[in-house]
Order: sequence, then C-alpha cells, then structure tokens
Amino acid sequence: MARLTIRIDLPPAGQIGPGKAKLLELIGETGSISAAGRALDMSYRRAWLLVDAMNHIFKEPVVATMLGGKAGGGARLTPFGREVLQHYRRLEAKATSACKAQLSALEAALAKPAVASKPIPHDPDAAE
Repeated sequence: MARLTIRIDLPPAGQIGPGKAKLLELIGETGSISAAGRALDMSYRRAWLLVDAMNHIFKEPVVATMLGGKAGGGARLTPFGREVLQHYRRLEAKATSACKAQLSALEAALAKPAVASKPIPHDPDAAE
C-alpha cells in the first residue's frame, strides 16, 4: 500500500520527519535514548545527536535527560516534546487523509512485479 512520508523543513534550524518522530515515540515508551536507538538499529551516539539537534531547533527541549548513577540514567519526553510529536502526527494523518485518492491512483499505476522463475538446475551430463 502506498503511504505518504512527511518531512518538515524548519529553516534555518533543521527538520523533523518520520525517523525523529519515531525516536521521540520510543524515548517516551522506553524512558531511554539508548533503548530507543537500539529499537531503530541506531547507535547511541546517532540517537543522542538527533535528540540534541531537536532540543536545539525548538524553543524548548523536547527530551529531558537524567544522569546515570545507582538508579541509572534515563530520558523522557518533555510536555513540549509531546506537543511537538502530536503536531507532527496530526499533520501526517491529515496529509495522508487529504491525499488518499492520489495515493490510490499512484498505487494503481504501478507496474505489476515480475514473477520470479525457478532457476533451471544444471545438468552436468548436458552438452554445453
């Protein structure tokens, strides 16, 4: 099924798209930048850099972090971060709904995938 992917450019600071939105969701669910990054097959460093970038492009931080120690560290979405994520997801849903007919038309226009044929087994006795 065809789907719409939204990336919002926020000049001059940066952008937010499906990857950063999913990272925020997973931080909210797991309470950890590291766990969220692992769930996305992303290094901790990459996840941290994305969080840091988002914390700097908006007027308030979207993720708050706690230092490690006996109780361990952690991260959580700030109330502002939840708002940013909600705005993104609502925009994504409205755009998808508004474009439903066009997405269906594009999907209907796709070529049919070729049927893979079975390879012919090699006959060592056959003349070449």
